[in-house]
Amino acid sequence: MHTYTEVIDYLYSRLPMFTRDGASAYKKDLDRTIALCEALGNPQEKFKTIHVAGTNGKGSSSHMLAAVLASAGYKTGLYTSPHLVDFRERIRINGEQIPEQFVVEYVNSQKELIEEIQPSFFEATVAMAFDYFAKEKVDIAIIEVGLGGRLDSTNIISPEVCLITNIGMDHMNLLGDTLEEIAAEKAGIIKPHTPIVISESNAITAPIFNSKAKQEDAPIIFADQKIAALRLERNALTQRLQIINDTDTIEYILDLTGSYQIKNIVGVLAVIEQIQGKGFVISDEDLSYALANVQKLTGFQGRWQTLSTDPLVICDTGHNEDGIKEVIKNLNEISYNALHIVIGAMRDKDLDHMLPYLPKDATYYFSQPDMPRAMEANELSEKAKVYGLYGKVSGSVIHALKDAKAAYQKGDLIFVGGSNFVVAEILQNLK
Repeated sequence: MHTYTEVIDYLYSRLPMFTRDGASAYKKDLDRTIALCEALGNPQEKFKTIHVAGTNGKGSSSHMLAAVLASAGYKTGLYTSPHLVDFRERIRINGEQIPEQFVVEYVNSQKELIEEIQPSFFEATVAMAFDYFAKEKVDIAIIEVGLGGRLDSTNIISPEVCLITNIGMDHMNLLGDTLEEIAAEKAGIIKPHTPIVISESNAITAPIFNSKAKQEDAPIIFADQKIAALRLERNALTQRLQIINDTDTIEYILDLTGSYQIKNIVGVLAVIEQIQGKGFVISDEDLSYALANVQKLTGFQGRWQTLSTDPLVICDTGHNEDGIKEVIKNLNEISYNALHIVIGAMRDKDLDHMLPYLPKDATYYFSQPDMPRAMEANELSEKAKVYGLYGKVSGSVIHALKDAKAAYQKGDLIFVGGSNFVVAEILQNLK
């Protein structure tokens, strides 16, 4: 295979992908990741890491941490998933995507082993990221968990600090039907003698984290019990936050405008404090600059992102109970005449944890993302009617947005969401 397109087509077609195949692509052990990394000389042992898990907020938190460390002068890797527009979004150094040529050379050099052990798409990608970060000699890499924690492919690293952002009801078919069961899976990233930061404390999940931390002799910090964050003001592009801790009251501008970032930033700041204690030098100026420029520094997209102002179109990738609740909270903070919602979902999504929270006074444009896992637009429309949600069956995501724009009148708002893949198609179309 000589071209990037050929290599990506090979990875997509030959390896099981969670985004396409759902639960069947989730491998419940680390064997294939370990085999791939051993063949590469265990690159994950050649650089420092921060490990980030959670139901919601792990992507935002990972990008904030990467922006801060890069601004402080550290060569910083960032591994996240899924991508929205380009596969290479998953693997970055100081905001720059992994070169196409590296992807080509990696797949060609590992093709024989890939054919032998049949890893998932995610497992092959994790090993690629570790190999790239090691060869580029990064100072530190932020590694976002793909799904769960305990059995996630990323869970072969020995991080400086671990972060768990939020625990909510998502992927119950894989992680468990209760918050306690899901928390136990996320707690699987807690390592011996390694500080663990919990962004959002919860009376149900805290005992599970405390127990695991005690078992591993890991210092545990519940960030929201040490740091308070208040929003002072928000516009379409930024929000101004007041941060209160034991010793200071500080204001930051953050270019991620979702209300849920108030929960995420306390975890990020607690992690920064931990790595400063391990010798990383991060000035107040570096921190302020990074938080104000996360999107520019990292290429972050899709989280309460304003796509246009006339018509006013906002997208967000929130797709589970807690994510949708945060979307509604943000919608309630905006003045508009009529609300148009472009929505799609995956077949394996438990819609009982999403649809009941959506506004009944909106007009819906039901769509089907272009992938095998997607729920048909007609089926989604029928399920939505049970909860009093009505609108138009538009078919494709792009047609749904066109229909919403056709109905739009000045003063209205179009919201795009329900799934990462709905947002991804809109962003790809804009590109």
